[in-house]
Amino acid sequence: MPTPLMGLLLLLSAAAVPACALVIFLLLKNPARSPARVCGFTALLLGFSALAVYCYGWFSVTLGGPFPELCEDRTASGARLASLEQDFWPLRNACVYSDGSTVEHLSASINVFVYVPAGLAAVLACATAFPARRARHLPEGTS
Repeated sequence: MPTPLMGLLLLLSAAAVPACALVIFLLLKNPARSPARVCGFTALLLGFSALAVYCYGWFSVTLGGPFPELCEDRTASGARLASLEQDFWPLRNACVYSDGSTVEHLSASINVFVYVPAGLAAVLACATAFPARRARHLPEGTS
């Protein structure tokens, strides 16, 4: 992905997270609102949070990040470090040694701060959409 697009996504998500949090706070302050709206904005909050963390990690990988410091100069068998490989999804980094062995580094924070909020956002979006769609198709006066 081009760097300007990722920068734009990072700025958009960094601005949307506090905006969603403010809307959720205002919706919860006024309990007459529909719980589906609260779930919908919570899904947006989690989705934008996951996007912000992923974009931050993408820039970390692009700019070199802390990854090269994780590689040992030699393996236990004596093979020298040949190259570093970085993938942007799922922000995977690997140390490639001269004997062909690789040591991958996948940050646990990616699982916690990207996958979990993104999954919860998808679940909440579905949980919000199905009751709203069902209510739209029911005749007046029925539940």
